[in-house]
Amino acid sequence: MDRKKFIKTGILAVSGFYFLNANLFQAVQPKSEKPEKETVEVPILIIGSGYGGAVSALRLCEAGKKVVMLEMGLNWEKSGVPFSNMLKPGKSAAWLKKKTIAPFMNIFSLTPFTGTLDRMDFENINIWIGRGVGGGSLVNGGMAVTPKESYFKEVFPDLDAEKFYNHYFPLVHKELKVNVIGEQFLKDCPYYKFTRVGEAEAHKAGFKTIRVPNVYDFQYMEKEYRNEVPRSAFNTEVIYGNNHGKNSLDKTYLKKALETGNLEIMDLHCVENIKLNDDKTYTLQVQQIDTSGAVVSDKVFNCKKLILAAGTMGTLKLLLQSNAVNNLPIHEQIGKNWGNNGNFMTGRNWVKPLSGGTGSKQSTIPVGGIDNWDDKEHPFFTEIAPLPMGMDVATALYLLINRVDKKGEISYDSTNKKLSLDWNETHTAKMRENADYFIKKMNRANGGTRSHFLFNNGFGADVCYHPLGGCVLGKATNEYGKLKAHENLYVLDGSLIPGTIGVNPFVTITAIAEYCVENLITQNEFA
Repeated sequence: MDRKKFIKTGILAVSGFYFLNANLFQAVQPKSEKPEKETVEVPILIIGSGYGGAVSALRLCEAGKKVVMLEMGLNWEKSGVPFSNMLKPGKSAAWLKKKTIAPFMNIFSLTPFTGTLDRMDFENINIWIGRGVGGGSLVNGGMAVTPKESYFKEVFPDLDAEKFYNHYFPLVHKELKVNVIGEQFLKDCPYYKFTRVGEAEAHKAGFKTIRVPNVYDFQYMEKEYRNEVPRSAFNTEVIYGNNHGKNSLDKTYLKKALETGNLEIMDLHCVENIKLNDDKTYTLQVQQIDTSGAVVSDKVFNCKKLILAAGTMGTLKLLLQSNAVNNLPIHEQIGKNWGNNGNFMTGRNWVKPLSGGTGSKQSTIPVGGIDNWDDKEHPFFTEIAPLPMGMDVATALYLLINRVDKKGEISYDSTNKKLSLDWNETHTAKMRENADYFIKKMNRANGGTRSHFLFNNGFGADVCYHPLGGCVLGKATNEYGKLKAHENLYVLDGSLIPGTIGVNPFVTITAIAEYCVENLITQNEFA
């Protein structure tokens, strides 16, 4: 029994006892009926405010359409609650948890709050997810990487790659405010010693490095280094959100959409399930919560057009759960071709311990990567990742991104009312082999040991930041994201990508959303 019901029941019981003793011939008044749910009618509804949702909102609003967006997380800009840094996490750090859930150093207790970082735990893999207006853009490292054209063609053979590389990718870079760190600043800044060490050691081992663009404003970063503005990247802020400097979606696509006057964002609204009506419209059961996670209102939303952009895991849960609960029609491909984008964490200890290691001060924004994608035997891309612990631990951290040769599958467990994932060691065997090859080659050339400090035997196969697939473009949907077997339901997020794209995926997710929405509007899908 919840607290409100307990209090209400107690009051009724006490009142009844008093009343019966006062007049034994009078009956206690019956309880009043539960009020009806609030019903909201909207023409176009978007679930989720991540990359696909933000693109959809902007382009539809620019086309003069009225749009309502439901986001289960908090509108951080309006909340006034600051984001937490990694060394001193506050209540904003985790989604309704009593303890932090970052990949490392979870020694901090929390009061449950609708924080920025959430994690879905499966038997063989943990998946980190952003919560709030802006979705994953709030908690990622901002690495705006365009995939290799050859691999893009392999993953999406039916798409016009030339148009993506000449139009959609440049458009996305402009809208997301992608920029590149200045080389002189990188060379001089003590907070990027980990990058300089990582690149030098990679070159010595025979690997090729690349400069990685980012959505963090590097002009702001140079000012924060000079203490002219508040610090963020240099204040260990990233995985729980950045208070300054970072151009997350709330500062780019969503801001422009709101400025049209055609978008309403309703935060702390959690969609429970979706029902297809006889007239091809949709009815959604929605719970509005407060920042403690308590339900404050049950609502019903009716819409003519519905866009699912709840992120890969959110969209799949809504589709599969709604199929189980409401018999929502779903294509046989829903849940298939899921992958972790080849995410595989690894690290090295005893890295230059006699010459300051990788640096006691580290920026949280990665700017370097190792490109081994052309190696036929061991193809991968890896971030030269920071590990800002407030001291030098002589440790190098890497997030490898590999092919996903064996895809997984998501299903819905009706008994436990949660998603189930078919994913085990066989799915990551080649990723482990690549990581082993990489670490051994780096250590042979530079010294160092495999990192037992961070992972079991130096490997983090259970770490996933980039869940992709399960509702693949052209398989579960038509060529523009309309879900098969539906007239008015569209999927526009990372679930369209079949499990792998070879680099950090948000630039690709955004570009595909631009492509889909442009064509859907042209075809008068939202007329």
